[in-house]
Amino acid sequence: MTAHANQFALLRQRRFAPFFWTQFAGAANDNLFKFAFTVMVTYQLQVAWLPPSLAGLVIGALFILPFLLFSATAGQLTDKYDKARIIRLVKTLEIAIMALAGWGFVAANVPVLLGCVFLMGLHSTLFGPVKFAYLPQALDPHELTGGNGMVEMGTFVAILLGQVAGGLLVALPGIGHGTVAAACVAVAVIGRLTAQAVPAAPATDPGLAVNWNPVTETWRNLRLAHGNTVVFRSLLGISWMWFFGATFLSQFPSFAKEVLHGDAQVASLLLVVFSVGIGAGSLLCETLSRRQVEIGLVPLGAIGMSVFAIDLYFASRGLPPSAEMGLGAFLAQPAHWRVMADLALLSLFAGLYSVPMYALIQLRSQPTHRARIIAANNILNALFMIASAVIAGALIGAGFSIPQVFLFTGIANAVVAGYIFLLVPEYLLRFIAWVASRFVYRFKVRGDEQIPDQGPAVLVCNHVSFVDAVLLMAASPRPIRFLMDHRIFRVPVLGWLFRLAKAIPIAPQKEDPAAYERAFDEAAQVLREGDLLGIFPEGGITRDGTLQPFKGGVMKILARAQEDGLAVPVVPMALTNLWGSYFSRIELRGGEPVAMVRPFRRGFWSRVGLNVGEPLPASAVQPELLRARVSNLLTQS
Repeated sequence: MTAHANQFALLRQRRFAPFFWTQFAGAANDNLFKFAFTVMVTYQLQVAWLPPSLAGLVIGALFILPFLLFSATAGQLTDKYDKARIIRLVKTLEIAIMALAGWGFVAANVPVLLGCVFLMGLHSTLFGPVKFAYLPQALDPHELTGGNGMVEMGTFVAILLGQVAGGLLVALPGIGHGTVAAACVAVAVIGRLTAQAVPAAPATDPGLAVNWNPVTETWRNLRLAHGNTVVFRSLLGISWMWFFGATFLSQFPSFAKEVLHGDAQVASLLLVVFSVGIGAGSLLCETLSRRQVEIGLVPLGAIGMSVFAIDLYFASRGLPPSAEMGLGAFLAQPAHWRVMADLALLSLFAGLYSVPMYALIQLRSQPTHRARIIAANNILNALFMIASAVIAGALIGAGFSIPQVFLFTGIANAVVAGYIFLLVPEYLLRFIAWVASRFVYRFKVRGDEQIPDQGPAVLVCNHVSFVDAVLLMAASPRPIRFLMDHRIFRVPVLGWLFRLAKAIPIAPQKEDPAAYERAFDEAAQVLREGDLLGIFPEGGITRDGTLQPFKGGVMKILARAQEDGLAVPVVPMALTNLWGSYFSRIELRGGEPVAMVRPFRRGFWSRVGLNVGEPLPASAVQPELLRARVSNLLTQS
C-alpha cells in the first residue's frame, strides 16, 4: 500500500478512484431521481391523495424507512462477503430500480415512483456499510482522514449536482419526464461500470451466520456498538451532526421565502453554499490533521457550528420586509452576504466535525464487526433525522420563527457537544494538544510512522517541560496513557488536564511505596489492554536542558509485560528545541530553576520538534542504551 502525496492523489489510484466515482454516481442519482419526482408531484401533477405540501415529507420518509428496517442486515452482509462484490450487486440493483422509475416518469405513475423511492432507499441502505467499511481496508491509517474527506466532499457535491440536474431536466417542456428517465438509467449504468473496477476487499467475517430478523439484529448491532465507549459515543456525535444538518436543510425553502424574501433560486443558492461549505471543511481535515486521524478537530468543528448558527439568527432576524427577490436582487444587498457567510462557515465547521469522527470509528472498530458498527450508525442517523423533523415541526408549531429554530439548534449543539466531550475526554484532550502544537508552538514531527498503529508499546521520551505529554498526544494518532511525577498534578490547569487524560501518578518508592507499586500495576494494565504507555525515564523535568540519566523503571515495566506474555516494543523519542520555552525550567529564583515566567521570552509561536526513533524489542532494552538512542535523536534536525 503506497502512501499518497495528498488526498487528491488518491483519485489516480485504483484502490480509491473507482470506489469514489461509484459512490459519487450513486449519491447523484438518488438526488436527481428524488428531486425530479418531488418537483413533478409538487408543480406538474394534480394528485388528490398526495397534496404538494406533503409530497416532500412522504418522499423523504419513504427513503429513510429502509435505513431503519434493513441497516442491520446490510451490515452483516458487508462483513460476511467481499465488499467489491456487494458494491457490484448493489449497483446492478440500481439499474433495475432506475429502469422501473424511468417507466414511472414516462407514464406519470406516482405509486410506482413512490415504490422506487423506497427501493432507492434500500439501495442506499445496502451501500452505506460498504461505503465506510471499504476505506479502512483500502487505505493506510494515515490516509483515512483524507479519504473520508474526499468521500464526504464528493457526496455533498453529488447531492447538489443531482438536485440541480433533477430540477432542470424535469422542467424541460414536453420532454422533461423522458429526459429524467434516461438520465437516471444512464447515471446508474455509469455507476455500475465504475464499480466493476473496484478492487477486491475480502470479507472480514466470512463465517458469520446472518440473522434475517431486522428487529433483533438492529438491537444486537446497537449493543455491539455500545461495547466500545469511544466508538459508540462517536456514533452519537455523528448522528447529532445529521440532526443539526437536517434541521437547516429542511428549513431552506421556507427560510428563503419567509425570512430572506427570495424566490426558488435563492433557496437553491442556500443549498449550494451549504454544500460547498461541507465539502471545503471535509477537504481541510487532512491539511489540519497532519494526515492522521485527528479528533482534536471535532471540538473545533462543534464550536464553529454553534457560533455561526447563533450568528445566523442575529444576521437574519432584522431583515426588513420586501417583495419577493430574484437571485440578482438578493445578492445586491450586503446584509444577505452575512447570512451566506454564516451558512458557509457553519457547514464548513460541520465538515471538520464529522470527518474525523467517521475516521475514528473506522480505525477503532474491530475489523470483523466494522460494517455492523457502521450499520448501527446508519440506524442512529435515521432516528436523529426523524427527530430533527419532529422537533423542528414542534418548535414552529409552538410559534418559533425559523431564525429562532436556528438559534435553538446552535445552543443545543453547544450543550450536546459539551456533554459528549465530558463523556469522552479524548476529544477535548486532542483539541488542546492540537491547539498547543499549532498555535503555541510550531511543532514538527519526524518519524511518527514508527509509533505502532495497534498493539501495546512503551514510548520513552526526554522530559523538558510541563507540556511534554501534551505535545506527544498531538504527535500520536492513538491515545497515550502517561506515567508521570505525582507533583505535576499539583500544577493548576495542567494537573486537571493530566487527570482528565488518566495519567498515572508515580511517587518515589522511598516517599510513598504504595503509590509507587500502584503506578506500576496501572502501567501493566495499560499494556495488557493493548494501549500506548508514555514514560519519562529521567524521573523529572530537566533543570539545565541536558539529558539526565535514565532510571530503571522501564525495566520493571517490561518485566511485568513479559510475565503477562506480552511482546512490547519500546519507541525512543526526543523533544527538540523546547528548552528555554515558557513551560520549561530556566528562570532562577532563589537558586532554583522555575518554569512559566515571562511568556514571550522565546517570542511567539516558537519552533519545536519531536524525533521518533525505530522501536526496540523489549529483550534489547537497557536504560543506558535507551538514553543513547534518545541522545542521538536530540542531535537530528
